[in-house]
Amino acid sequence: MARPRSISDERVLAAAGAVIAEVGPGFTLAQVAAEAGISVGTAAQRFGSKSGLLQALSIAVTQDTVDRMRAAGTGVDGLRAALVAVYDGLGDAEAAANNLGQLGVDIGDPVLRKLLGEHFTAVEAEIRYLITGCTAELPGAPGPVRAARTLLDVVNGVALDWSIRPRGRLVDRLEQDIDAVLVGWRREREG
Repeated sequence: MARPRSISDERVLAAAGAVIAEVGPGFTLAQVAAEAGISVGTAAQRFGSKSGLLQALSIAVTQDTVDRMRAAGTGVDGLRAALVAVYDGLGDAEAAANNLGQLGVDIGDPVLRKLLGEHFTAVEAEIRYLITGCTAELPGAPGPVRAARTLLDVVNGVALDWSIRPRGRLVDRLEQDIDAVLVGWRREREG
């Protein structure tokens, strides 16, 4: 009979996220195992490799992001909160830079790049759903497809820029730049 797991996969994935935020893409399974309080062998057995761990982490992050976006509410306020939720857990500038460093590595791996594409597709679909629910409040917005893509571009750009040139808090910067777009979209289109 197999021994029951005392440490959940979710705890190991949370440990991986914490180690990546602290160390960046050069992290090891040993560091993740130490953070999670398990042996390296247990980590390797569960995920197979560093790549397997990153794949599982990508899937978990996508689901968590979508869940947090869905919990943000509806209308323009819900849309705004959902957009902030995409990156509000990025941490301080160093953690953000380390996460973005890992993103660069992920883009170079075909399997991880595909998972990133699925992540951004899922996030964009949530934004599109929220936009569709508040078109009356945003009469100057383009159609839902372009509006969702534009807002995703804004939050992605803010996260990248802020991690390189941090000024103030990331959440404040996200809110300011999202508001700059939404204020314009609240106005009626001209002619």
